[in-house]
Amino acid sequence: MATSVIILAAGKGTRMKSALPKVLQPLANTPLLGHVLNTARQLQAERIITIYGHGGELVKQTFSKQNIDWVEQAEQLGTGHAVQMTLPILPQEGLSLILYGDVPLVSKNTLQRLLDASTASGIGMITLNVENPTGYGRIIRKDGKIQAIIEHKDASEQQRQITEINTGIYCVSNQKLHEWLPKLSNNNVQGEYYLTDIVAMAVADGLEIASIAPEFNFEVEGINDRLQLAALECQWQNYQAETLMRQGVHIIDPHRFDLRGTLNCGQDVQIDINVIIEGECELGDNVKIGAGCILKNTKIAANTVVQPYSVFDSAIVGENNQIGPFARLRPNAVLANDVHIGNFVEVKNSSVGYASKANHFTYLGDAQVGAESNIGAGTITCNYDGANKHKTVIGNQAFIGSNSSLVAPVQIGDGATVGAGSVITRDVAAHSLAVERAEVRHKANYQRPQKQKS
Repeated sequence: MATSVIILAAGKGTRMKSALPKVLQPLANTPLLGHVLNTARQLQAERIITIYGHGGELVKQTFSKQNIDWVEQAEQLGTGHAVQMTLPILPQEGLSLILYGDVPLVSKNTLQRLLDASTASGIGMITLNVENPTGYGRIIRKDGKIQAIIEHKDASEQQRQITEINTGIYCVSNQKLHEWLPKLSNNNVQGEYYLTDIVAMAVADGLEIASIAPEFNFEVEGINDRLQLAALECQWQNYQAETLMRQGVHIIDPHRFDLRGTLNCGQDVQIDINVIIEGECELGDNVKIGAGCILKNTKIAANTVVQPYSVFDSAIVGENNQIGPFARLRPNAVLANDVHIGNFVEVKNSSVGYASKANHFTYLGDAQVGAESNIGAGTITCNYDGANKHKTVIGNQAFIGSNSSLVAPVQIGDGATVGAGSVITRDVAAHSLAVERAEVRHKANYQRPQKQKS
């Protein structure tokens, strides 16, 4: 049966105290609404309808490249009113999941269970038993069957003792939504059109309402302020760390680990404290990541050791590398096997060949380094002339002396040697020595300053 997803994302989010719309606040470096949209795509929903309101143009702009049907809720008249806005474009057939842009972590598996449970009757919902249900709508049952939902403000004292609450997440047949939504009334304390009233309508039609509980409570937690956002971030990070550890990853301290994307790991991977993983990353067998490292959209092959406080962005790293500490690999850095990249070395849009080394204070930008070459401390490839970028090519088994500047475009041949302190502006032939320096002046009988005695 065809599935649509309706996402309510029109709230102002005033308690966030932010100029940014609430559904754009980041959790694990992804906007809250982005998490919901990602899950909708995993379910292969045929149609995603998002209801926007406050800050709607910015919300639409943020997700402009995605296939979304946008519907405006100009007046905030309740959740039922919000879903009513979708009726002109909502298909007549199939099922719709009703989700929320500020409830970001409901999982694909939970929603699939809800879809499966709702197929027969045409309506189902996610409920949850909590210790303190204050503020939530209560589930009213008779003989175990759901009869109605009573909002906290409209509930009697007896009804407020019920601990089973409404999460607000539903799965409803589109045919019934077209039938029920126009009948909603705002005859309640809030003067709003409650989506929850469709439950009573379903009961009146003789339908048995399916219900499931989420696998994890955090899946249905909504965000209203910074405190709730931080608390959910912690729960999500702990869950991701626990999942990786069950797969065999050695995370030194799961409370000091941040995964803001996806991470695939081989066997016996070790991750030290305060490591941040962003985007899509992959770590091979026996990879060790030191404390304080940041990895974004990076692949690291087996047996590579990354020392603390190194930063990788869109890099590809081979096997048996030794990297860091304080190394930086920028986009399109590609390292072969057995490469050494040391402290305060930066590599950008460059390839470094097998067993080559740049161990100290070096910048390799727009460069191609062959195999078994040594790049001395303080070497830089001068790739930018103020208007355009140029390439430096260093051959196999070359030796670049310390504090050298290679002014691109330039080529250093196989087996060539560049003397320390050289500024190379012309190609260097294979197996030759190049020394390019300014005139050196000497001063005889120079007396160095002496420390004065106190």
